[in-house]
Amino acid sequence: MQLRNVTPHDVEAYVRMRCDPAMTTDLGGPLPSEGMRDKVLRDAREAAADVSWIKMIVPDPGTPDVVAGAVTIWSHDTDEGPISEIGWMVLPEFQGRGLGKRAARVLLERARDEDRWGVVHAFPAISNAASNGVCRSLGFRLLGECEVTFADRVLRSNHWAVTPGTDLSR
Repeated sequence: MQLRNVTPHDVEAYVRMRCDPAMTTDLGGPLPSEGMRDKVLRDAREAAADVSWIKMIVPDPGTPDVVAGAVTIWSHDTDEGPISEIGWMVLPEFQGRGLGKRAARVLLERARDEDRWGVVHAFPAISNAASNGVCRSLGFRLLGECEVTFADRVLRSNHWAVTPGTDLSR
């Protein structure tokens, strides 16, 4: 497995991840596909500028155009101030192989090694057993339940946090 920056050519993967009812069950349902090209272009610019780490998960480096999903660390403002957040999505045909966990670990190890992002938060839906399991297995601390807004939708989530320099499990 390898991670690569998102590029303008990843529109199809974004549509599959964000506009499919099965993929977005825990995110309040599918997003409209009309905005995905612009979203990918914005994300590709952010990734190229190293503002955010927006990575596509490539299960086989021999076929770099085949992506299994994405993993991202970015910073944003909340009512309590700025935070760093990680999130991941894995397409159905690649689920159950540990790719989301491996991809999240790689990005968190990079955060640790570069001493970047500080405490990293994750907000998987309470009903998303797989993503909550990834958080648990990587050494995140469960801070409690909360409501988060994603794409103008309020979701009930677990709030996890990890300090990669000290908490990242081996």
